[in-house]
Formats: sequence, C-alpha cells, structure tokens
Amino acid sequence: MANVLPRPKQVAILRCLVEGNSIRSTERLVGVSRETVLSLLVRAGQGCQILMDRLFVDLECERIELDEVWAFVGKKQRHVHEMEDRAVVGDTWTFVAIDAETKLIPCFRVGKRDAATTNAFVADLAGRLNGRPQITSDGLRFYIGAIDRAFGSEVDYGMVVKSYEADPIGPGRYSPPKVTEIEKTVITGDPEIEMMTTSHVERQNLTMRMQIRRMTRLTNAFSKKLENHIAATALHVAWYNLGRVHQSLRVTPAMEARVTDTVWSMDQILDAALAELPREN
Repeated sequence: MANVLPRPKQVAILRCLVEGNSIRSTERLVGVSRETVLSLLVRAGQGCQILMDRLFVDLECERIELDEVWAFVGKKQRHVHEMEDRAVVGDTWTFVAIDAETKLIPCFRVGKRDAATTNAFVADLAGRLNGRPQITSDGLRFYIGAIDRAFGSEVDYGMVVKSYEADPIGPGRYSPPKVTEIEKTVITGDPEIEMMTTSHVERQNLTMRMQIRRMTRLTNAFSKKLENHIAATALHVAWYNLGRVHQSLRVTPAMEARVTDTVWSMDQILDAALAELPREN
C-alpha cells in the first residue's frame, strides 16, 4: 500500500507520473504493483487539490486566460450506453485558467462541457483573485453567464474565436489545422484588445497532454475512473505551479506569483499534500 511504501519509491512514482509515464510503465520502472501506483496517485492528488485551495488565494492576477482540454473516462462518448452514468463516464473536459504574466494555474475543474461545470469553475476562479482582472476565453458561450454571475461589473472580459481550415486529408491528417481567422469580441468592461489572447492557456493544454499520460492523444492510455483522472490532473497542476521551473521565467509560476519563495521538491509536495488529508484511523 502507498502508506507503507518506502519514501524514495513514493517520490519516484510521482516523478514518473508528472513526466508523462503511464501507470503501467511506472509500475515497471519503480517495481511496484499497479494498485499501489494508483492508490498513491489518488491520495497525493487529493492532497494536492486541498493544498492548492489553501495556497492559491488573494492572487494579484491581471490577465487570465480560460480554455478546456478534452479527454475521456472509461470510453468515448459515442460508446456510452443509456444505462451508464454519463456524469462519470464518457467525454470529460478539464477547464483551465492561467495567468498570462506569471504562468500560474490558479484553478482547474474537471467535468462536462456544460453550464454547471463552467459556473463552478468561474466561481472558484473569482474567489481566488484580488482586483479587477482582464479575462479572455474561447468561444464557449457558457462563460458569458458564468463570468457575469461570478464577477459582475468588476471584470474586463473578451472572447477570442479562432476559425480553422478544413481537416487535412492523407499523410498529414494528424497535423494541427491552420488558423484562418481570429475574431475578438468584447463582452464586458473595457479589455485591451491587443492583449486578448488564449495562446498561453493553449500552450498549457499541450503541456498537460505531454505530461499527463492519460491525456496524450493517439495512445491507448486513458482514465478508467473519474477519481483517478481528477487526481492525476491535480498532481500535475501542483507540480507545474510549485516544483517545475518555467523556462522563460527561470522560477516556478508560484514563485513569480509570490505565493512561495522557493522551488518545491517532489518530497515537499508529497509531504504537504499528505498532511492536508484527514488522518487514517
């Protein structure tokens, strides 16, 4: 079990997972059972979420970008049967917010691409920020009502909608399509048009796909349980914010945002995450 596993192996497991290894490859590399890897992932991920809820408050973020990353749990949506619980199986979206200046991810939310998930995600974001931010999202219409409810008039908000060429056919069909048009629309307040972009959060989406194996496209890796999917995402976000030095910043996003003044090791993240969990009897 994860709670009696030697500390070096616990740290090795988490380091493998945040570097894009699958559960099975981590099992082979570290020499522990798959159940042990998953048990530690869930406990560490749940602790990371509580830790970030405590740390990432009163943030001075001026420019926030919002986007969603697609994945699936159990099976893709077209294979979900009527008798199955669609809340925990099928297509799953990870809503991500990023501060364009510090590269900090103040919050994320895993769920369906619907109004309920959008409202919860934006309300969580609003509760973490100080001041009047400029927010830019993609064209998901649920953001309009969610941002209005969470921020009211205390926000400068705009949408960026990108149009793409038709999907390529033949050998290049897996290449990303080219952007043919970018339309910027002011929704609320007075955002700076030239600063309205979703490029930073889209780049973060790529980082998530590269470093969370269950999100990597065109592989046989995917989440079997929603709980595992959320835990893997929380672990990634905690490591990205606290322990991974950003190449352009030369510090971690949490350091740039003045949440902490040191680079956290995986040992420190694990200790802090597990300390947030209720004690087991």
